[in-house]
Amino acid sequence: MMYRVRHTTSYAYASPVDLATHMLHLTPRTLPHQRVIGSRITVDPAPVRTQEGTDHFGNRVTWLFVDTPHARFEVTTEAEIDVAFPAPPDAGTTPPWEEVAAAAARADGQGAWEAAEFAFDSMLAPASPEARFYAAPSFPPGRPILEAVRHLTTRISQDFAFRTGVTNVSTPVAQVLNQRAGVCQDFTHVMIAGLRSHGIPARYVSGYIRTRPRPGQPRRRGADQSHAWVGAWLGPAHGWVDLDPTNDLVVHDEHVVLAWGRDFADISPVRGVILGGGRHGVSVGVDLEPLEEA
Repeated sequence: MMYRVRHTTSYAYASPVDLATHMLHLTPRTLPHQRVIGSRITVDPAPVRTQEGTDHFGNRVTWLFVDTPHARFEVTTEAEIDVAFPAPPDAGTTPPWEEVAAAAARADGQGAWEAAEFAFDSMLAPASPEARFYAAPSFPPGRPILEAVRHLTTRISQDFAFRTGVTNVSTPVAQVLNQRAGVCQDFTHVMIAGLRSHGIPARYVSGYIRTRPRPGQPRRRGADQSHAWVGAWLGPAHGWVDLDPTNDLVVHDEHVVLAWGRDFADISPVRGVILGGGRHGVSVGVDLEPLEEA
């Protein structure tokens, strides 16, 4: 599936910002199952200096330095992407989850040493006792790993209400588990914490998901959303599979990958340090359109 994406983030400041430096995770990754046909970032006001590179996890990063006083800052990404995630393996043929956890712990087998770092705690997705207790019913002894992670994906989708405004980017997993409500990044952190508590490497994936208007309703510009989901390691033979606990599905062709890391803090789309500004507001608009509909 080929998509065109446009993602605009706008900041409005109560007083002028004199100097600013920003780090952007806004360029889609090039992957075996995702071809980036073209990608560009525009910034207003224009930066005096721009640098491109990759971070520790292989994500594309853009660093900006702005020395023009400004009361508004806007960054827009536009890209064309061809997406085709491979079909997952048959769940019953995947190894028992205990074998996968042991392979990660020993860094044993193809890809294991790279996956192993995603089995450890991170600030926003620690392998807490609460997360282990919640995830435990999905991990009876000997269960094939993909059956276990699919079961956990379904349970999170059913047990948690999608509700905006009840969490923020740093809400602890324990609080989300207690209130059973949040948004996609919360459900992703809960699932990652549950997997890590059982020794399974899991990573936070950021990007976009295709949305559809209700029957008979026109498609609204800017109404799509940034999204988050989980990459779970199934062991040396099967590698990584992406799962979306918000929508209870294995990722196939309606998701576009921007970046991945241990949790949201590793790959915030826009992060910066500013001199001045005072109070500020932020707005985000996303359009993800199949090219044949664009």
